Amino acid sequence: MKNFLLDIASLVYPRICNGCNDTLFKHEQFICNKCYVSLPKTNYHLQKENPVQKIFYGRADVQVAGSFLLFQKKGITQKILHALKYKNKPQVAKILGKWYAQDLKQNNTFTNYDYIIPVPLHKKRLQKRGYNQSEYFAKGLSEGLNIPVITDVLIKTKFTETQTYKTREERVENTLTSFHVQNPEKINNKNILLVDDVITTGATTEACILQLQKSAKTTVGVASIAYTL
Repeated sequence: MKNFLLDIASLVYPRICNGCNDTLFKHEQFICNKCYVSLPKTNYHLQKENPVQKIFYGRADVQVAGSFLLFQKKGITQKILHALKYKNKPQVAKILGKWYAQDLKQNNTFTNYDYIIPVPLHKKRLQKRGYNQSEYFAKGLSEGLNIPVITDVLIKTKFTETQTYKTREERVENTLTSFHVQNPEKINNKNILLVDDVITTGATTEACILQLQKSAKTTVGVASIAYTL
């Protein structure tokens, strides 16, 4: 009876792929197989040096850094992220985290961390959106890598408007005082994997790294859903 009701529901409210808007088959979740195989993976975790790591050279001490997907305007990654951020689809981020974890485990990248910490949203933005997409991505990574997520250490205390038209230096200056570390004893002498959704200039991520390392003796790695070319 349950399967029958699900079949009826799928006819009335068909499940749609968040990449191409085609109807999903029963075994597919959020993204169809066709879109999955065409995901523009960076495979940066297979490189000793990669564009994400180079962003932080001379600016923040990062152990290792990488992103799951490449972001290009009008590309599949943009479509997926748009659904994730603006169409109330947080579970998309979680499944992306699981998929990324599968790739990372193949060469033991990002597996030696004590905690995963998502870049937080300000409470106003969190209230408006209803969820933090970086936290859901972190949950997917957590399940795949068996590393716990903690969300009560790094918090955002300052509401910042869009920084699309700001330079990297302006973004860093604007965000550096936006984050605060509470309960620093939780992460003292720990390896932290900091997780963000999209890395462009890296300013927000950099600000978080600097605050984490200022408040406690930590080593930090960075992982994100996407990297903007």
